[in-house]
Amino acid sequence: MWLLNSSVGKKVIMSVSGIALVLFLLFHMSMNLVAIFSGEAYNAICEFLGANWYALVATAGLAALVVVHFVYAIILTLQNKKARGGQSYAYTAKPKEVEWASQNMFVLGVIVILGMGLHLYNFWANMQLVEVMHMMGANVDVTNAANGVYHIQQTFSCPVYTVLYLVWLVALWFHLTHGFWSALQTLGWNNQVWFERWRCIGNVVVTLIVAGFAAVAVIFALCPCAGGC
Repeated sequence: MWLLNSSVGKKVIMSVSGIALVLFLLFHMSMNLVAIFSGEAYNAICEFLGANWYALVATAGLAALVVVHFVYAIILTLQNKKARGGQSYAYTAKPKEVEWASQNMFVLGVIVILGMGLHLYNFWANMQLVEVMHMMGANVDVTNAANGVYHIQQTFSCPVYTVLYLVWLVALWFHLTHGFWSALQTLGWNNQVWFERWRCIGNVVVTLIVAGFAAVAVIFALCPCAGGC
């Protein structure tokens, strides 16, 4: 199959999965911002997106997207290194921030993956996973399983976690801006006029996503009772 066997097909899969993940992050960030203004409303969203069947299906789909994106990133990276014989690929049209991100994608990727693990540990493992375990008969405490504000307050009351999340978000910004630029190239949206427009739109969207997540971390770190105690 062309998508699975050719280098271009693999890049298309990686690009489409990456754009889908950006859209998810935009939704997730918008949801998290609610916590700043209304803890009750945010917890209602968390309950709606708990261990319900549609949320579990969406979680499984999201996990599949992450795995596909990660696996194809490794495959393409190894293929590119083998094809270039260790030589860097020169492309003079790259914006400066994209050039830097492209040259440091391994380190950025490691930080992004570690940040995802930290996020799953602090939130998903204490919320949806606990509900699923309870549904399966495990003896677990589900008192705060749908209390998203509680877990945000607990996480960002620790300065170490706050700093780690901010470092993760900086790495995520570079990763997403590079990824968006690369995806547009792969999908053929590199018309000189529209490519610059889409790149600008992508940078704005990525910046809003990262700024939104960072705002939640910083506001709850400085004011633990944000959203209501």
